[in-house]
This record gives sequence, structure tokens and C-alpha cells, in this order.
Amino acid sequence: MKYDDTLIEEAVLALLAAFSTDEGNAWKGFDFGVMNRLHEQGFIQNPVGKQKSIWLTAEGQARGRQLAGRLFRAPT
Repeated sequence: MKYDDTLIEEAVLALLAAFSTDEGNAWKGFDFGVMNRLHEQGFIQNPVGKQKSIWLTAEGQARGRQLAGRLFRAPT
């Protein structure tokens, strides 16, 4: 099955933001290709290395939180 890479990137960014600290630190346990594309788009710092976490950029935090609110908001 073929998936929409943009939707996958948005979902991963939303998850990173939803589970990040207030400073933007999040665990990086997602597909390497997706993480590299988010880095290329300027949403996260370089994910390559031995660290088990990444830092979201200010733009990545803002966009990720917006997406998390849209995708994961609990029903009221």
C-alpha cells in the first residue's frame, strides 16, 4: 500500500510535539527517512547521531502543536 509522505510527516511531527518537553526535546524513535525529511524542512535539528532524542526548532514546535491539536484533540 502506498502512503502519503506528507501526512506521515505531519503525524510524526505532531507526535514529537505532543510528547516533547516545553523546551522542545523529544525521543526520536521514528522512521529515519521521515526524521531526515523533517530536518530538511527545518522542523527538527539534525537527527543523525547516537543521541536518543532530538530538538524541535521553534517552527517545528509551533507547527507540531498545531497538528497535534488537530489530529489528537480529545472530544469534549
